[in-house]
Amino acid sequence: MTCLAGYSPRECPTRPVVIDNRGGLGGAVGAELTAHAKPDGYTLLYCTNAVVVNPSLLPKIGYQLRQLAPISLVATLPIVITVPPSSPVKTIPELVAYAKQRNGVNYGLSGIGSINHLTGALFNQVSGVSNTHVPFKGAGPQMIALLAGEVDFGITTVVAAVPHIRSGRLRPLAVTTLKPVATLPGVPTMASYYPGFTTNFWHGFFTSAGTPTPVIALLNTHIIKALRTPDLQRALQEGGAESVGSSPDQFAKTMLVDHEKYSKLVKASGAQPD
Repeated sequence: MTCLAGYSPRECPTRPVVIDNRGGLGGAVGAELTAHAKPDGYTLLYCTNAVVVNPSLLPKIGYQLRQLAPISLVATLPIVITVPPSSPVKTIPELVAYAKQRNGVNYGLSGIGSINHLTGALFNQVSGVSNTHVPFKGAGPQMIALLAGEVDFGITTVVAAVPHIRSGRLRPLAVTTLKPVATLPGVPTMASYYPGFTTNFWHGFFTSAGTPTPVIALLNTHIIKALRTPDLQRALQEGGAESVGSSPDQFAKTMLVDHEKYSKLVKASGAQPD
């Protein structure tokens, strides 16, 4: 949001941008504020796809997805499954066989009901193995445990894992995007083993439902224009993200597909909020 806000005023100089970080409940606090704001396009929500998971995860959430109007998908962040180098496992089929021999193994993740957690739940479904998730309070402690071999495998963003992969302290088994990830050449996709398997993090802009269509279209135009600037694309890439940009309708479809997929995985996993 900060880097985008730095570019948007250049395109719309008469409209200053005020960033109000409303943390808590996986972005639910900010989403609730936006859902109940005046539908005039002056209140925007910048969030991850936790916004589509929260209605299934949090029983007393203060918003519904129909109260949010998608503006544009901004960027995606791929996920990678890794093991420490001490592990005998070198491929996903080997991981599945290793886990089945032990009636399931442990995997580390940051946050109950997170996309990482639900990726693990999907892996359990398609592989037929009941691996046990070990939640950590943040990506840092999770990575420390993974590097120390305290868990059998980890599910993290590619950007968090790449430095350790390049130094030989982690071994990548697969990415969860449908296509290979450029920063991890030669690493297969989960879809190559289980067709259709795909999860990732995304970031996007919403505003309040009921905002006039021309206003949403104008906001979309400015966001897309900002995303096309080389400096912003470079900033996103350095953060491990892939710049996307989309129409409001395309983003709405992504949101609904993810809501359906992840709500099923929340139920299947038995995830409860921290």
